[in-house]
Amino acid sequence: MKEQLESLNALTINFGEGGMLIVNVILAFVMFGVALGIKSSTFKKVFTSPKSVIVGVLLQWVALPAVTFAVAFALSPFITPMIALGMILVASCPGGNISNFMSSLSKGNVELSVSMTAITTAAAPIVTPFNFFFWGSLYSQLISIRSDIPRLVIPFFPMLEQILLLLGVPIVLGLIFSHYFPNATKKITKPAQIISILLFLAMVVASFSQNFRLFLDHLFYVCIIVFIHNAAALATGYFGGRLAKLPMADCRSMTVEVGIQNSGLGLILLFNPAIFPPEIWHGHYGGMLFITAWWGIWHIISGLSVASFFRRTPLK
Repeated sequence: MKEQLESLNALTINFGEGGMLIVNVILAFVMFGVALGIKSSTFKKVFTSPKSVIVGVLLQWVALPAVTFAVAFALSPFITPMIALGMILVASCPGGNISNFMSSLSKGNVELSVSMTAITTAAAPIVTPFNFFFWGSLYSQLISIRSDIPRLVIPFFPMLEQILLLLGVPIVLGLIFSHYFPNATKKITKPAQIISILLFLAMVVASFSQNFRLFLDHLFYVCIIVFIHNAAALATGYFGGRLAKLPMADCRSMTVEVGIQNSGLGLILLFNPAIFPPEIWHGHYGGMLFITAWWGIWHIISGLSVASFFRRTPLK
C-alpha cells in the first residue's frame, strides 16, 4: 500500500503565472463570500453562552489536529509522509459552510454551528498555518527518526505571510461589507457562495483532468485513509461534546462541524507555489492533493449519512 501511494507524489500541477492569478482571485472571492455570511452578532454569543462555543472551537482548533496527528502516526507504516501531511492540512482548515446545513438536518444547534464556522473561518489566516506548521513539523521530525527519511522543514513565516494576505484581506473586506451594507449583503451572499463553489469545482476538474487515471488507480487506498480520518474527526466532535456534558443538540452540531472541514481551502492553498514552494517540497506533494480533494467529496457523503441518522434519533 505504501509503495503504491508513493506514486501519487509524482503528481505536479503548474498553472503558470496567469493561471495562479486566476487561482488567487478565486480564493479571494471564495473567502469574501464566506465572510459575507458572518455577522458581528455571532461573536457576541461567545460571551452570552460561552461554554458550547468555546468547547466546540477547542475541539476544532486543538483536538482535531491532535487526533489527526495520532491517526497519521499510527498509520505511518502504511502511508507516505505526504499523505500524512495532507491529513494534517485538512485538520488545520476551518469548518466548511455546508456544516451549517448538516447541523440543521441533524436537528442540532444551528446557532452553535454557525458560530463555530464563523469563528474558525475568521481566525483561519493565523490558526491554519500555525496548526499545519506545528503538527506537520512534529510529524516530520518523529517519522524521520523512526523511518530514517529526510526531515521536511516547513517554512512557517512565509506561509503565514501568504495566507494572511490571501485569506485575511478578503475576510476583513467581507466582514466590513456585511456590516456597513447589510441589505446588499443579503442579496449577494447566496449568489456569491454558489458562484465561488462553481468556480472552485471548475478549477479542480481542470487541474486533475490530466491525472484522472492516477486518481482512479489509487482511489481505493485514498478512500480507506479518508474514511478513517473522517470517522476520527466525527468521533472527536461527538465524544468531545459528550465529555463536556453539553446538550445533545450541541453534540450533534459539534459532530458535524468537526467532521466537515473546508478542505477546498486546503486544496487551493496547495495550488499556490508561494505557500507550498516547489523548491522546498521538491514538487512532490501529490499525495497531499489527492487526500485533500477526496476529503471534499467524502465529508459530504459522511455528513449527510450522520445527519440522517441523527434526524431519525430522538434527542435525549
